[in-house]
Amino acid sequence: MSEILSGAMVSRSGKVKGLRAMKYWLAWLITVLAAFAGTAALAADRSAHQVQALKVTTFSTMLADLDGFGEWGYAALVEVDGKRILFDTGANPDTVLKNAEALKIDLSNVEDVVISHFHNDHTGGLLTLRKALMLKNPAALSHLYVGEGIFAPRFTKDGQGGETENDFPALAKAYLDIGGRIQQLSGPAEIAAGVWLTGPVPRGHAETNWSPGLFVKTGSDLVPDTLREDTSLVVATAQGVVIVTGCGHAGIMNIADDARAITGDDRLHAVIGGIHLFAKSDAVLVETAGRLKGLAYLFAAHCTGIEATVRLRELLGLDRRTAVVAAVGSSFTLGKGIAAGRIAGWAG
Repeated sequence: MSEILSGAMVSRSGKVKGLRAMKYWLAWLITVLAAFAGTAALAADRSAHQVQALKVTTFSTMLADLDGFGEWGYAALVEVDGKRILFDTGANPDTVLKNAEALKIDLSNVEDVVISHFHNDHTGGLLTLRKALMLKNPAALSHLYVGEGIFAPRFTKDGQGGETENDFPALAKAYLDIGGRIQQLSGPAEIAAGVWLTGPVPRGHAETNWSPGLFVKTGSDLVPDTLREDTSLVVATAQGVVIVTGCGHAGIMNIADDARAITGDDRLHAVIGGIHLFAKSDAVLVETAGRLKGLAYLFAAHCTGIEATVRLRELLGLDRRTAVVAAVGSSFTLGKGIAAGRIAGWAG
């Protein structure tokens, strides 16, 4: 059989070459079509995981408007495709509860709550809210998400501070005692279609967006506490990625990179919350803006800083409608933009 085939190939070499060329062309075409189909399938999969409706309302930050109370802290209600999530709980025990009453927003049907990191200005309202809201709905704020590392003991430089420097373990015990459950994340988790929590964020950029002074133990050594647990919320939309962050201690450049990797979308649509730039140099703001290029909205709260927000507005080519200092009651709505309220709004 092989000889017959060989003789036929020699006597009809021109035709065989043509057949070979056709085979190579068909193989190339199949490869291209497969790649296109794969890309289309990936695009369809991403589209299926893009949210349609999103609103983020500020419940705790420094600036208050006509209704509510300001404080050094952060909390926001995230409403996405019918699901409601409370992101952080403010500093004082009753601030978010009082602001909810002032804004006439019922939080009793919010079951999921995220604590971005262990600092008290983000955890302070958890128990008060859970106790008050569970009277109306036993499941209210019953499911808590945290990043891995939040329970780690924190020390002062002399090593004598011990766990008293981290109040979260005691808070967590009290929360569990009243029927809450805690889910600790070591990496990204999709908690609803198109909605992720980052868990601890990879630190590719050398950002130091935290206040120094506390340490954690690595073996027998004390090393600066970089708040490894710092967790942000990431939402995939048709317009691009929306990020909600409490303080951004992981660094907003790192968080943005992680959000892009999680969603597979390089477009940044909105950054919402605190990004801890109030004490940073102009050089840091310039670098940060460069990494956030193309951002459509900056809804900056808490520790971002007023001057830093104004400077980022300039660097990002945004304006007074698209880069705003958040106030209690102010909100961002997908497809509509920022409703700044009176004190931080623009009447022009």
